[in-house]
Amino acid sequence: MRVLMPACAAIAVAGTALAQSPAERRTALLAAQTPVTDETLRHPGDGDWLMWRRTYDGWGYSPLAQVDRATVKNLSLAWTWSLSPGASETTPIVHDGVLFVHNNGDKVDALDGATGDLLWEYTRKLDPELVAGNSIWLTKRNMAIYQDRLIVATSDAHLIALDVKTGAVVWDVEGGDWKQGWRYTGGPMVADGKIVQGMTGCGNGQEGGCFIAAYDPADGKELWRVHTLAQDGKAGDSWNGMPVSNRFGGSAWNAGSYDPDQKLIFYGVAQPYGWSAALNGLLPPSGKKGVTSDALYTDSTLAIEPATGKLRWYFQHLSMDTWDLDYAYERVLVDAPVDGKPRKQSVTVGKLGIIESIDRTTGKWLWHKETVPQNVVASIDPKTGRKTINQEVIPQIGKTTKNCPADPGGRGWPATAYSPATQTLYLPLNEFCANATVRALEPGQSSAKAGGMSFSRAPVANSDGNIGRLDAVRLTDRATVWSDRQRAPMTSAALPTAGGLVFAGDLDRYFRAYDDRTGKILWQTRLNNVVNSFPVSYSIKGKQYVAVVAGSGSTLPRALGGLTREIANPTAGSVLWIFALPDATNP
Repeated sequence: MRVLMPACAAIAVAGTALAQSPAERRTALLAAQTPVTDETLRHPGDGDWLMWRRTYDGWGYSPLAQVDRATVKNLSLAWTWSLSPGASETTPIVHDGVLFVHNNGDKVDALDGATGDLLWEYTRKLDPELVAGNSIWLTKRNMAIYQDRLIVATSDAHLIALDVKTGAVVWDVEGGDWKQGWRYTGGPMVADGKIVQGMTGCGNGQEGGCFIAAYDPADGKELWRVHTLAQDGKAGDSWNGMPVSNRFGGSAWNAGSYDPDQKLIFYGVAQPYGWSAALNGLLPPSGKKGVTSDALYTDSTLAIEPATGKLRWYFQHLSMDTWDLDYAYERVLVDAPVDGKPRKQSVTVGKLGIIESIDRTTGKWLWHKETVPQNVVASIDPKTGRKTINQEVIPQIGKTTKNCPADPGGRGWPATAYSPATQTLYLPLNEFCANATVRALEPGQSSAKAGGMSFSRAPVANSDGNIGRLDAVRLTDRATVWSDRQRAPMTSAALPTAGGLVFAGDLDRYFRAYDDRTGKILWQTRLNNVVNSFPVSYSIKGKQYVAVVAGSGSTLPRALGGLTREIANPTAGSVLWIFALPDATNP
């Protein structure tokens, strides 16, 4: 950890203070950091970005409008900051003019949001064996800020609290033993005064699967734990008679959303492991009365009380997932009418690319809308949301089947976003399929690590060659307002703003601003590498900035790159890019 401090006090000449030196500015910025309270998180200032999707409702929306449809043509580079090489899927946190960014390998930089000057730097010492492994495990999609601490999920499965003014470690707790396969991919959220973190990596043979846990912000003490796989009782009967020791999976890949009025957090849960139901014991059903192969709570929305960890309700979006088509992404909380009646909705989109809404007070199914081509779900019951599966695409031993979309998802981890100005959900999507092949396990081999199954990605039938899409779907009537299709796959989250824009990036290194009403591209620039993260917008002293990280190494671009081999990108080079209007064009 490195802290930059001023070498001297302010200098005055003839009684008049000179302009602040860089060192003085750094000191002033850090000293001005105000505590982030529960009220701050619930009602953040327009210029701050305090959590993964900016607000508890998961909208990923910026209320800033200085950069708008008319001025965006003047958007230009303000500054850059080089990050550690490797997969970079991060979301910057911005508070009181300071930008905090996570680097691959658990380095955290605190930067002056206006100039890019370094304020402090924390670097975690990781086991060389861990560092030498897959770079994807060394990136984190978000951090959290609470009170005077920055909360970071580390690559060795610890949670740490850093002092926001110095970068010093306040506390450090282990969430799981990384040598046993436990991992963090998404970062923490703070709800009802508690730090909540989802665990991943439970496809490595962890009996009973993953979990979501809450921690005390004061010292990191674990307060409660919710298992993402049913452990016993009625829901446990959904595992085809398998004991808990034979149940694997259920990663919580991303941070959740929070309804402070109901005091409920909403998390998505991933698929069972190994991927193939033909190998993991879920297919075929045993036929025993009362026993099914739904494999709860995989591919579900969990509604959890943050005060106690009680699971109030759940809704399973896809039972017995045998394609790696999970529902582990953001839950967008919207109050909008359904059939003329006001409903508190939780809207999510799994890898199938199907937009699905449930009542977030009860977990009752409301509606769905399909987007990308898919052949897995034959039909959806309009009353219950229960899906009828196309039996021809269920992978079988010794047989290759083609399922659409492919396992990385018609929508992958790059997040959707919602604009209250247009009442529209913006979705980064990709059109592609997978040829799935199941190989019989060797004697004594376990399917827990997804052994025996492989995917070969392929275009959809009769493809015109366009893979990437950015769709706009109005949630009030579920109409597709526009869909911009292109050759290059979409690889970043969407960022709508009050300026009438939607920002998003792709595999071909382009970062663009679209008209949120029409989908027309109003501005674009080409970055150094894949735009492979969660863009944000913030303001300092009335000036709006747009920030995005580019970097290679993540699994999604690698999977999609095989379909567009003409698009070449550097193997290294991760950079934080900051854009703003030239001062002359600022109001």
